[in-house]
Amino acid sequence: MGFPNQELDGVDQRMLAALAGDARMSLKELAQLVGLSSPSAAERLRRLQERGVISAFTVDIEPAALGYPLQAIVRVRPLPGQLHLVERIIQETPEFIECDKVTGDDCFIARLVTRSMEQLDTILDKIAERAETNTSMIKASPVKRRLPPLS
Repeated sequence: MGFPNQELDGVDQRMLAALAGDARMSLKELAQLVGLSSPSAAERLRRLQERGVISAFTVDIEPAALGYPLQAIVRVRPLPGQLHLVERIIQETPEFIECDKVTGDDCFIARLVTRSMEQLDTILDKIAERAETNTSMIKASPVKRRLPPLS
């Protein structure tokens, strides 16, 4: 799967926008929305997947509804020789719901959910001997994850 340098046409853009709003939309609904037959819409979806434009169809879950009212961004700077161990700890801790390996002073920027400040401390204690952390509690998310500009 490569990323050929192909522009998305208006139909592809409308399909992606519709699916970003509701990935559970039926193929029939999607086809009607973008003005195609169901087989044509299915073929376009298949091509978008083959090109790597669509990698998954997913659901957006609200952590607070599952008992995780607190979210934090944690910047992690592993101590010398601890990078792979810290990465494994992050991967194996289910409260870390997202993590990026980045350039700069910190090696990882992660998002985690927690039920309480005490649980946050317990999670961070797993990393404390192997890395320095800097934690910021999330007050609000004025921009949720969204599509990049499609045109």
